[in-house]
Amino acid sequence: MTTLEIAEFVQETEYDDLSAETRDALKRRVLDSVGIAVAAEAANPTQVVFRTVRELEAGGECTLWGRDASASPVQAAMHNTALVRYLDYMDSFLAPRETPHPSDNLGAVIAAGEYADRSGEALLSALAIAYEIQAELAWKAPVRDRGFDHVTHTVVSAAAGAAKLLDLDLEETRDAIGIAGTGHNALRVTRTGGINEWKGIASANAARNAVYAAVLAKNGMDGPRNLFEGQKGWKDVISGPFDLELTPGERVHDAMSKRYVAETYAQSAVEGVIELAEREDLDPDDVAGIKLETFGGAKLIIGGGEGNRYEVENRAQADHSLPYMLAAALIDRELSLEQYEPERIRRDDVQQLLRIVDVSEDRDLTDRFEDGEMPAVIDVAMDDGTTYRVEKEAFRGHPLDPLGWDDLEEKFDAITDGNLTDERRDDLVETIETLESRDVSELTALLA
Repeated sequence: MTTLEIAEFVQETEYDDLSAETRDALKRRVLDSVGIAVAAEAANPTQVVFRTVRELEAGGECTLWGRDASASPVQAAMHNTALVRYLDYMDSFLAPRETPHPSDNLGAVIAAGEYADRSGEALLSALAIAYEIQAELAWKAPVRDRGFDHVTHTVVSAAAGAAKLLDLDLEETRDAIGIAGTGHNALRVTRTGGINEWKGIASANAARNAVYAAVLAKNGMDGPRNLFEGQKGWKDVISGPFDLELTPGERVHDAMSKRYVAETYAQSAVEGVIELAEREDLDPDDVAGIKLETFGGAKLIIGGGEGNRYEVENRAQADHSLPYMLAAALIDRELSLEQYEPERIRRDDVQQLLRIVDVSEDRDLTDRFEDGEMPAVIDVAMDDGTTYRVEKEAFRGHPLDPLGWDDLEEKFDAITDGNLTDERRDDLVETIETLESRDVSELTALLA
């Protein structure tokens, strides 16, 4: 797969290439992402991004969601992607050795669409392109083991989606992808060791760089047109050899939706421990220990393989700590936004319980994960010697058990409650549900 072939895929993909099922799936991704963005408006890191954007720009053509302000498409991509991503409640692709969040493309694509005054049909086409490229890169060209962060894929896929909406020609699209993929390869250190708030903002930086690359190409900037295949290019330095199979809209059906506010790999385990706590009416004070057997990626990223996951002092650490997430879920029988409030994280009950959570990899579960499941085996031992077990192969929201429109609308209502008037809520849901007959500006007007 060459840079030219990827640019040709961007050029050739149109709305009519998308099946009715794919169009619906894309609109569900928009609904889910917009609801999460609304809920993230008051978070301190997203406020930092907003203040930074306002300090650098006094206005522009694109809406800053949730604010009475606007900015350039570049800064709007940064701000709006931060809203979608920060709460760690967004969608994911479950590739065997990489788990990116394709909704990281949404802020960039919508900013480019608003800037270019494009239709909802064009927006869905560009979003399908971005989802497809990011997913295929995650499946065929994972970068985690080489020390790069998954937003290294995002900057390429978001640049491709932005190029489509900015109506770049073939060579300009190739330039945009080359500029984005050459200049913006992020390091995995973002998600190892002591987790900090940049974890939730790194993809926003990638989205900003993607749109900037596309605008540069639009205005005549040449880029490395052999990004992937060239000497010392992406394949040589970043990923190793790979080939992609790009089919318009195919990979969006592999995206999962989070039912709980938790890192992707925690979803089955969290669902399982809540089911067990409710089924057996467990008293947290009587729990002697919690043992989770999981797959390799979960152990590596949130179970202690890349840093201590028992020292949990803030939100960024909590949503990447299996011990914290399982302890909080067992005690509260829920894992939502409230479980990440500072006072909840610091409370003695959860801090004590998380220290008796043991996380280990089971090779059979790793094999099952690589075959498409998200398995988890949880044992909760009680002080009286009784042990309760639950086994999961996936969770509600996994591609094996996806959330439909009604499920996501229920999630939308729950996370936006108190942040939207009933009228604004209804208008947003209807606009997204009928996006193909709208303009991008109609959606962004409701997000202002």
